[in-house]
Amino acid sequence: MKIRIALSLLFVLTVAGCKAPPAPITDDTIVSSTVDGVKLTYRHAVQPPVSFTPVNEEYRALYNASVMTTPDFSGKVVTHLENGQPYTVLGTVENNWFAIAEVGQEQLIGYVPLRALVKSDLYEKTVKADSRRKRVRSAAKKTCVAVAGDSKACQNSNNGTWIIN
Repeated sequence: MKIRIALSLLFVLTVAGCKAPPAPITDDTIVSSTVDGVKLTYRHAVQPPVSFTPVNEEYRALYNASVMTTPDFSGKVVTHLENGQPYTVLGTVENNWFAIAEVGQEQLIGYVPLRALVKSDLYEKTVKADSRRKRVRSAAKKTCVAVAGDSKACQNSNNGTWIIN
């Protein structure tokens, strides 16, 4: 009887000392690390930056850019920026890329090139300037007339002068 109680007690102590196995780490597991004194929280699929300079400002997307897992084009695409939508730029990282988060969030979702975003207060001005630059001026039609047989004269559309060929 004493042996049975001793074995039961030994079994209970052995089982009580066991821990459940840790949950498996997936790409969606939230992890954190400290880079240049700043604590960053991100999904396990996103690599932490080597260097980090805090910005913490709201920017808007200039085009539908890919959000990458690394601050270069060698990573995987996490999601895409939506044109004109606001994002929080957490900071600048190596290779002149931004580390971004959703507006009102502090969790790093990935990295985009600097040219993909512009400060929110400069967005309208930037889009307007870009649309003006993209307009292609159509070539003005030349006005030509026949002169003395096989010669012709054409009017220069820039200043209105006539050139005889």
